[in-house]
Amino acid sequence: MRSGNERRSEGDRVGEKKGRSLICCRARAKSGSVPLFRGYTLIELIIVMAIISILLATAVPMYQKSLTRTKESLLKNNLFTLRTVIDEYTFDKQKAPQTLQDLVDQGYLRGVPIDPITGNNQTWRVIMEDAISSVDQTQPGIYDVRSGSDLKSLEGNAYSEW
Repeated sequence: MRSGNERRSEGDRVGEKKGRSLICCRARAKSGSVPLFRGYTLIELIIVMAIISILLATAVPMYQKSLTRTKESLLKNNLFTLRTVIDEYTFDKQKAPQTLQDLVDQGYLRGVPIDPITGNNQTWRVIMEDAISSVDQTQPGIYDVRSGSDLKSLEGNAYSEW
């Protein structure tokens, strides 16, 4: 037996605290005031799934619309680049290019850009100039480039009209 003046070791104190807390938790669990294990009810799971489905129903169309806007922006940029390079080629060579590959072969482009709407670089619709209005009337070449897609933009006009 220890006297009141003796100090208890650290291990004794920890053991007492652990023992006391376990007894308290067991007493509460038996009385029903604090359950030890609690799961989710079916109604809670249904409510969470409904909230998630509502969020997805609004987020997916917005995401798809932003993808379409990105493709449209990229198409405008590619068309601007192609038209500028065609004009530079025509000015430098005194004749229009016969194909888009001519622009790559002469070093005006690294490669024919991809039409973002169709996903291919072979679907560009080239508009050839008239022989009468061309710089070199013996070889009319490419005057303009349009998208090869028949789809309509978010603005309502066809991509092939841009």
